[in-house]
Amino acid sequence: MNTATWPIRLAAIALALAGPATAAEPSWRDFKDVSNTSFVEPSGDRSIQLSVEVPAPAHDAFQAFATSQGFASWAVPVAEVDFRIGGHIEASYDPHARIGDPANIRNEILAYVPDRLIVIHNVQAPPGFADPELFGKTVTVIEFLALDPARTRVTITNAGYGAGERFAKLYRHFEWGDAYTLQELRHRFERGPVDWAARFARERAAAAAKTVEDRR
Repeated sequence: MNTATWPIRLAAIALALAGPATAAEPSWRDFKDVSNTSFVEPSGDRSIQLSVEVPAPAHDAFQAFATSQGFASWAVPVAEVDFRIGGHIEASYDPHARIGDPANIRNEILAYVPDRLIVIHNVQAPPGFADPELFGKTVTVIEFLALDPARTRVTITNAGYGAGERFAKLYRHFEWGDAYTLQELRHRFERGPVDWAARFARERAAAAAKTVEDRR
């Protein structure tokens, strides 16, 4: 559920869920629909906890993480979800990637409750990922709370951030990244599935325009 593109995103996703890198000083506050209830654990470790309301039934929001087609409809262009205990969510922001590539993002599924909860743990990070050693010590919990038949609150809790500057830097990275992930999920149900070819074409055009402007 983590780059012009986020190196996890998963998961993040980061999903890992994690998302695209931004310019200077990115903040979870960049995403107006996202709420932040992050907290300090009894051990003194910190947990990132962010949530967003999506205009979809809990089952549909859950399936957006629990199936390959659902995950590829909003999070990444290449995805494979083997949804079972000990299964995985494997993903890449590279549209030319193949499942099994060593540069993919891979999260192990530790636990789930249908339409209510998914627990994942990162086991493979791509080149350039923000401190994969420390991120591998955290766990991500995704919760789905039905507000009514057509609305669901989705909460991502990324737990296990210890002391020290490395953890602090990683925390800041994924606080923004998880917020980005939730906003993209909301957009999926507001606007429909992502047209990845069109998105990449827009990004290339924007990059080319910026290059021309910088040369003036």
